[in-house]
Amino acid sequence: MPIKTYIDALTYIYSYVHYDPLDARKNKWNLDRMEGLLARLDAPERKFPSLLIAGTKGKGSTAAVCESILRAAGHKTGLYTSPHLHSFRERIRLGGELIPEEMVVDLTNRLKPYFEATPDLTVFELMTALAFFAFAEARVDVAVLEVGLGGRLDATNAVHPAVAVITSISYDHTQILGETLTLIAREKAGIIRPGALVISAPQVEEAMDMIEEVCQGHRAELVAVDRDWKWETGATGLEGQTFTADDTTYWLPLLGKHQVVNAVTAMAAIEGLSERVGLEVSPEAVKAGIARVKWLGRTELLNRQPYLLVDSAMNGDSAEKLVTAIDNYFPDGKRVFIFGASSDHPVQDMLAVLLPVADSIYAVAARHPRAEDPERLAAAGAERGQQISPMPDMATALDRALAEVGPNDLVCVTGSLFLVADAREAWKRRQGLSLPPIDPMIVSA
Repeated sequence: MPIKTYIDALTYIYSYVHYDPLDARKNKWNLDRMEGLLARLDAPERKFPSLLIAGTKGKGSTAAVCESILRAAGHKTGLYTSPHLHSFRERIRLGGELIPEEMVVDLTNRLKPYFEATPDLTVFELMTALAFFAFAEARVDVAVLEVGLGGRLDATNAVHPAVAVITSISYDHTQILGETLTLIAREKAGIIRPGALVISAPQVEEAMDMIEEVCQGHRAELVAVDRDWKWETGATGLEGQTFTADDTTYWLPLLGKHQVVNAVTAMAAIEGLSERVGLEVSPEAVKAGIARVKWLGRTELLNRQPYLLVDSAMNGDSAEKLVTAIDNYFPDGKRVFIFGASSDHPVQDMLAVLLPVADSIYAVAARHPRAEDPERLAAAGAERGQQISPMPDMATALDRALAEVGPNDLVCVTGSLFLVADAREAWKRRQGLSLPPIDPMIVSA
C-alpha cells in the first residue's frame, strides 16, 4: 500500500526496530545489512564526497560548523545528524534546510521495497540509507555525516569518507562500547580507513594513544588539533564569543569554551577536505560560516530575567563543560536545575557534577520511551544527600523552577536532548511564541 502522507511515512519508518546490541539472542550488529542495502540501491553513498564525524561529545556541533562553512563557500551540502530535537526532518538537511515532508514521502515510497527485502533492518539503518539516497538524488557537492553511536559498526560507517573526524571522547554507552576509554576510542576510531586523513579534537592521553595506534596501523595521516592548530579564546558574552586562529579573529554564536574547540576542529576538517577532494573554501567563507552557524539545544539561552538555559549534557564530562560555562556566564545568583536522562545514560556521573552547584533540582521524564523515571532520579539524589523533586511533566517543572527564581537567577534544563526539546516547546507555548516544526508523538530512535 503506498504511503500518502508525511505522518504515514513516519509511522512506517518507526515501525522498524530500534536495535539493542546488548541482546545476545539477536546479536547481528554489523555492517552487512547496511552495505547490502546500499549495494541494491546502486551505492548512493559513493555519489558524493563525505566527511564523517565520530566522538562522544561535540560531534553534532562540529558537523554543524563544517556544513555552515561549506554552504558559505557556495557548495550544495547535505547534513545528517541524530537524534533530532522536534522533527525527524532535522536529521536530513539539504542546503541547510530540513528535508521537505513531500520528499520524505516520495523517497520512503520508492525505497520501501528495498527496506522490506532487507531482513532485520533497523530504524537507524533505514534512516541512514534514506539520507544517503536523498543526498545522491539532490546531487550534493559534499555531505557531512554524524555517527550515531560508536563508529566501527555504526550504519554511517558504510561510507568511505574523504576525511574522518573524531571529537572529544569520554565515557558513554559503556555497556556497548566498553568500560575503558581505550575500548571506547577503538570503537570511535573504527571510522578510520587505510590512507585516510584523520582529524582529532584534543583527547585525554588514553584515547589519543588508541587513535594514534589505529592511524599508524592504517598508515593514515593524523592531524591532532591541539598539536597542529593553535588558537586563543577571546571576548565572550551571552550572544556568543570570539577566538583567534592563524592571526584571524572569528565570531562564534555558540556559548561555552568547548564550542571553540569544536569550531577549530571543524576548521581543520574543512581544510583537509578541501585538500583531499579539491573543494574550494576561501578564508572568507570559513569566517562567514562560523559566524552564521546555528545548533539549537546546546548551551542555548532561551530567556533573560530570569536566565533560562538548555543544554543536552548527557554524561559526566559534558556536565562538567556545562558547569564551566555556567560559572563563566552566570557567576552570580541562584541556580535551579531541571534534570532528566535516558535510562542508558550515566546518571550518577552527571549528578555528581550538577548537585554540588544546584540550589535546587527538579526531575522530569522526557516524552521518550527510554526516559528515566523521575522517582528513580529522586532516589539517586537522596543517596547523595540532596533532595531532587520529581515533577509530572516539563510544563509543571518549568512553572515550579521559574517561580523559585528572581530576575538575575538561572534555570537550567539538562540531561538529554529529548528533555531539551520538551523544554524548548514548553517555553515557547508558555510565551506564545512560534513553534518549530514538531512531529506527532511517534516513538523515535
